[in-house]
Amino acid sequence: MNSLLDLQSLRAALASATPPTLIHVLPEDAFEEARIPGSRCFCVYESAFTQKVGDSLPDKAAPLVVYSLDDQTLEAETAVGRLRAAGYSNVARLAGGLQAWREGGGTVEGTGPREIAPLSGKFGLDAARSVIFWTGRNLFNHHHGSIALASGSADLAQGRLTAARFIIDMNSITCADIADTTLNGMLVAHLKSEDFFAVQRHPTAEFVAVDASPVAGCTASTPNYTIGGDFTLRGETHSLAFPALIAQAPDGSLTAQAEFDFDRTRWGAVYGSGKFFARLGQHVVNDLIHLHLKLVFVPEPAA
Repeated sequence: MNSLLDLQSLRAALASATPPTLIHVLPEDAFEEARIPGSRCFCVYESAFTQKVGDSLPDKAAPLVVYSLDDQTLEAETAVGRLRAAGYSNVARLAGGLQAWREGGGTVEGTGPREIAPLSGKFGLDAARSVIFWTGRNLFNHHHGSIALASGSADLAQGRLTAARFIIDMNSITCADIADTTLNGMLVAHLKSEDFFAVQRHPTAEFVAVDASPVAGCTASTPNYTIGGDFTLRGETHSLAFPALIAQAPDGSLTAQAEFDFDRTRWGAVYGSGKFFARLGQHVVNDLIHLHLKLVFVPEPAA
């Protein structure tokens, strides 16, 4: 069997004395929505893909034909490669996938596309599931840790983010990479001091979004919003913008993740900055701090 079958060749193979097993390689929900009759579902995204195929279809010489929705993405091609690497010698993929089958007049089984209503309403921050990871650097080293979120909210209208804010508990800052408790404590105290975040005077920081612009042409694995707003740190407020990936989880919560650098000196944290001090040598500290935000919002009860 050729490695790439057109629709006519597939129909001939299905009508032969040794018809191939059809394998739909997308997840179960896509299989339930639409599939070629008689297909089996083995999701190529699973690490156990070849093991599951092997458990169910142990004859590695038997003909297999894999397919996905169309030829725009790589899952069917990937499935062929993984099956061949696992020892299956008679594997092909359907050119054009399910789209070609439909356009050629083939019958399709399934429930059809599920209508998912766009989200609307108010969401509150789940502080226990939310966290900020930070990384700071100097010439010869770097440190990283976490900061807890105190509270926050987000508003959606027909699936579009219209407002968001979150408050950071600056007293919660930790360092994760220094094992010695004394040195760890010294670094955390330094970060809380006037040299950096002046936590005694300003125990919280706050971000308030003023603009949330959808990103055109984004994919499921790239940021889908550009968030712009006002960030208050050390009692100073300046604009801040960053890309974010925002999506609804199966449990109905809303998760936002973002990674970006911000310049601490804009908020008055100038310790070790080459923009403000000369001859720093080994005492220099990068102006940019890297942040990874994970924010989880849950629906608030209707009033």
